[in-house]
Amino acid sequence: MLWTQTKIAHAAITLTLLNGAVVIEAVAETPEEKGLAIAIEADKRNDGWQDSTADMTMTLRNKRGEESVRELRVKSLEIADDGDKSMTIFDEPKDVRGTALLTFSHKLDSDDQWLYLPALKRVKRIASKNKSGPFMGSEFAFEDLSSQEVEKYTYKYEQDEPCGDQTCFKVMRYPVDKNSGYTSQIAWIDQSEYRIQKVEFYDRKKSLLKTLEASGYQEYLGQYWRPKKMAMQNHQTGKSTDLIWTNYQFKTGLSDGDFSKNSLKRAR
Repeated sequence: MLWTQTKIAHAAITLTLLNGAVVIEAVAETPEEKGLAIAIEADKRNDGWQDSTADMTMTLRNKRGEESVRELRVKSLEIADDGDKSMTIFDEPKDVRGTALLTFSHKLDSDDQWLYLPALKRVKRIASKNKSGPFMGSEFAFEDLSSQEVEKYTYKYEQDEPCGDQTCFKVMRYPVDKNSGYTSQIAWIDQSEYRIQKVEFYDRKKSLLKTLEASGYQEYLGQYWRPKKMAMQNHQTGKSTDLIWTNYQFKTGLSDGDFSKNSLKRAR
């Protein structure tokens, strides 16, 4: 069905044969078709990176502005015909060192996620109904940390809007997974490189819950754009979490064996 929709979304004109003559007929693109086409283009521009590693500093901030800082490593593996795999490993502070999250994203099925807790020396599976919960006390939910596959949402293009010094597509995204903590999201995607600039998340009561802003994008391998900073603000609690990314490396030779439940226990 997806690819049928894709063909429709990309059909700017159709050709029909009438009395031996080719007639060009304009086909109006619906907001749903245009929203899907934007998502597909963004996904296509991020295809082929194979695997990556990066370091991350996570800063948690409560409503009084008090901060706690954590140091992490992230490994990712691109999977053909399905969602990507990733592992997030805590290095500092000492009380969370060795904690690791393994995520198998999927295009159509619910994501699989496991959390290793070194204090308990066991791997805990994250149930689908719990994926809207906060990851390690941050303002990022477990579901925010899986790869954002096109098939995870339905779409509706709203309008073009200024975003900083650029122009963005404003696109509504509706999660397909019934266990999602969100009823909808509004994404601002720049028209130059199809990068996410901002996302608003609406909770199950359809109230604004959080806003994510991505900034400081850098280009890698002449094609792949990654943000330097991702800032998530929770409007209902006053808390926020900043992620600062450094030391991106691509095509490092990671394989499926680096993303197993057993490898979680060796993630230190």
